Amino acid sequence: MLVAALPAFVVAQDLKPYTISGDGIPDSLTGQPGDAARGRALVLARSSTCILCHSGPFPEARFQGDLAPSLAGAGSRSTIPQLRLRLVDASRLNPDTIMPSYYRIDGLTRVGSAWRDKPILSAEQIEDIVAYLASLRE
Repeated sequence: MLVAALPAFVVAQDLKPYTISGDGIPDSLTGQPGDAARGRALVLARSSTCILCHSGPFPEARFQGDLAPSLAGAGSRSTIPQLRLRLVDASRLNPDTIMPSYYRIDGLTRVGSAWRDKPILSAEQIEDIVAYLASLRE
């Protein structure tokens, strides 16, 4: 039930269309940039699952993950389009990834019934997290 605590679930018909170009999604899912402060709050929320696997520059967060790369410097290592694709559907880049597809509902086989036909994050939440991760420059 980790995901159930996230606000703003979106039903399948509300998924915003996007285009993948190379290794990223160049255009905002909402048509505007996200809010980095809201993105930081989402990253730190245990319900988003980010810090269950990732660590980062979050001194106040206890028990950060070590299964995935640190988020420190994410904005220096990846472009905004790359960050967006990794959140939307990291399996497009690495089919063996353990990172959830936060904005994909098709083709998923191991999904709890409570989350079928719903993305984990809304388009707005994706953009907020992208804005925050892009701000992590060191």
